[in-house]
Amino acid sequence: MTDGFQVSPIFGQGVGYGLVIGLGAAFAIGMSFVSWFLSRYLDEVQDSEMFMTAKHSVKTGLTASAVVSSWTIAATLLTSTTEGYSYGISGPFWYAAGATVQILLFSVAAIELKRRAPNAQTFLQVAKVRYGAPTHILFCCYSQFYQIITAVNLLVGGSAVFSSLTGVNRDALCFLFPIGVVIYTLAGGIKATFITDWVHTVVIYVIMLVSIFVVYTTSDIIGSTDRMWELLQEAGRLHPVPGNAEGTYLTMRSESGGYIGLIFVGTGFAAAVDSQLFQKAIASDPKSTSMGYILGGTSWFTIPFVLATTFGLAAAATEHLPVFPTYPNRMTDYEVSSGMAMPYAAIAFMGKGGAAAILLMVFMAVTSAMSSETVATTALLTYNVYKAYINPKATGKQMLNFSNWIVPLFAVVSSAIAVGMNHAGFSVGFLITAIGIVVDSAIVPMACTIMWRKQSTAAVMIAPIVSSGAGILAWLLTARHEYGTINITTLQGNLPLVAGNMMSLTGPILLTPLITYIKPENFDWEIFKQIKPPQDEQDTESSFTTQERSPAQMESTSGTSTMDHENDEKGLLRSRNIAIGVSIFLTLSYLILWPIPMYGTSYVFSKGFFKGWIVVVFLWAFFASTTITLLPIWEGRSAIKKLFVFIFHGRKAVQEVAPITVGIEVTEKSANESAMEKEREILQSQEEKRVG
Repeated sequence: MTDGFQVSPIFGQGVGYGLVIGLGAAFAIGMSFVSWFLSRYLDEVQDSEMFMTAKHSVKTGLTASAVVSSWTIAATLLTSTTEGYSYGISGPFWYAAGATVQILLFSVAAIELKRRAPNAQTFLQVAKVRYGAPTHILFCCYSQFYQIITAVNLLVGGSAVFSSLTGVNRDALCFLFPIGVVIYTLAGGIKATFITDWVHTVVIYVIMLVSIFVVYTTSDIIGSTDRMWELLQEAGRLHPVPGNAEGTYLTMRSESGGYIGLIFVGTGFAAAVDSQLFQKAIASDPKSTSMGYILGGTSWFTIPFVLATTFGLAAAATEHLPVFPTYPNRMTDYEVSSGMAMPYAAIAFMGKGGAAAILLMVFMAVTSAMSSETVATTALLTYNVYKAYINPKATGKQMLNFSNWIVPLFAVVSSAIAVGMNHAGFSVGFLITAIGIVVDSAIVPMACTIMWRKQSTAAVMIAPIVSSGAGILAWLLTARHEYGTINITTLQGNLPLVAGNMMSLTGPILLTPLITYIKPENFDWEIFKQIKPPQDEQDTESSFTTQERSPAQMESTSGTSTMDHENDEKGLLRSRNIAIGVSIFLTLSYLILWPIPMYGTSYVFSKGFFKGWIVVVFLWAFFASTTITLLPIWEGRSAIKKLFVFIFHGRKAVQEVAPITVGIEVTEKSANESAMEKEREILQSQEEKRVG
């Protein structure tokens, strides 16, 4: 037994350290090689703009996979399964639905950011332009706090699983997990996170598909939906679920399950404070942003929904059987809060192979999300601290050098805090559910920054601070009222978490318009368009214009640029309207149309209805896996072909086209050549008319 876990490690320490160090080294070496290859042979320059935004060129498939990967933290795998184990059918659904709607609604904000501020490198940069330094610093604090706690949560959850299954030292793992992430992030910037996000997500989906087939079709323990239904009925009779209709696991009428939905609505909105979500919106191609986020949200829903319906229900159904690792005991509260339902169920059904799959999946979730948080923190501190307040005249090279120091520093700080959290007894479940109480209050003011011109600076400053304080107070007082004391255990209660998250989230809905209408402002959106790209990008773009273009060419290019901007504006406006309609429909479906009829009627699943429910689970799993795995490859098919042409036939074959790496376009050189060719054609036509 290790650190409060009833089950002795199934693997030796060498397996745990080998996976973390070996896989970390593999990704670090692989991504470093890819970055070197692109720089050496495809003329991709790793300046500060490429490091932070990938030149705003990432396509739909990679955007969707990056959203899925960023949203898939260790808590997604562990906590969602815990909800399935604790509350039955309702737990996986409410976790997935409660935390999906924010991605869908964020698609609208992502389009608005692209439309309002096309040259912005971070969302916080936009806040500074509109409100000035005080509000900018406030938003930076909210975002940085979330990023640190999320990184800490990743390390706490990942170290707990690896420690329970391999016996490795949790403190050591907190420092080992980020090493590979630091190396490949330094080598490839946000582009590296997009590519590794795709690889990590594909691995998770493959393991998810294998698991669902094993549990529901081939396992000797369950092997069918009918047997699962029978075992869940038996489990409900042995230990009824408080607040569930008839005490059964087979119902959506679950008081605690409903609370879980509310908690994760708040917790999910907290993630919108994280600047990495905006960072990936900025990095995406304008035409791909909305669809990338909608597909990403719909596909991410699958991960907690399918995994928790598989492993969470399997743990609840078999805990009273001899195959379960803790038999004859039930899991302890510490094991439950640490997310051990998933690895224990995997051991019961797949033995050491299942445990290894869980370790691999957790590693992928931890390192992928850690990379996203690292790039987001680097962008935040580089653009919004260093360039904004320390060195306003910083060049692109200076910003890149500064960011190269921030990457390892963030890893060290996060690891140190995670070690402290481990020793203090904080679990992954506590951190993920409590974070929204502090940061949810910034959501409404941040959204209004790019969507409501009348919002006042006073409202942006006052509403978040007051609502955060009110949320924390509601959390503490509800815990005291319900349980008579305040400690880590009582603060994890569903009712205190609901009170704190909802107070923090809804407070600004009232305060922001109330304070604004005392003295409303009338912000000019055109000011955002005056934000300039970094100096290194301007230098790259102007390298041929100052040497090659005549005054007539400059005038011609200006007219073409204006027309392109107008077309982009119309396209983004159309995309925004589509995103609004789709996100509202899906949000209503997830939160009302799908669950509420079953909740309101206290319906208990029959054997046939449960079979239909699992069929939906299978179909959703196939849809998401196919979309996230194949769409990026399909979008990059011509680029992949051209890359092979280059490898076998030399450099000139690739220079004829804009090189792309699986959805990330490196367009500078070819775009410039194409623009010059068009200008020559226009000038030739004008000259012919004058001669005529």
